[in-house]
Amino acid sequence: MIGEAMFHPYFRTACALALSAVLGGCVTAPAETTQQQLEVHAILDHREMTGVGCVLSNAAGRWFVVAPGRVTVERSRSPLMIDCARDGAGSALEVTQAHNTSLFDGGRLIGSIIVRVGGSHADPYDGSGVAYESTLTVLMHPATRPEAVADPGNVVF
Repeated sequence: MIGEAMFHPYFRTACALALSAVLGGCVTAPAETTQQQLEVHAILDHREMTGVGCVLSNAAGRWFVVAPGRVTVERSRSPLMIDCARDGAGSALEVTQAHNTSLFDGGRLIGSIIVRVGGSHADPYDGSGVAYESTLTVLMHPATRPEAVADPGNVVF
């Protein structure tokens, strides 16, 4: 008799309501910081370069770091641009996207119920619930050498 009651539709509905009340009202997440520390590495011809100046930027601001190195940035839902260069060696321009970090980043199936928590935010400055990869490896392109001038000819001033 008890086993049959557990399969009754009213029992399942009551369990679903109790579960949603627990997930919606009793579970709290710790306050999330909107800053994130990133490690930046620059690679040229399969070797790590040192002394490479990099500017990282997104909708929340701009930061400078000498690679290899660490920098603390403000998280944002907008892409992070990484612009690196070293005189005589090369340069790079790369973009990385922010990834969702929340536990319930969409719908999760729990039992027979789909639980939806949170929502999408359109504000590009809001960095809550997103993060960038913690280690950024930038692939540098070699600097182009100016072609030698064959014969400058007669210089006329």
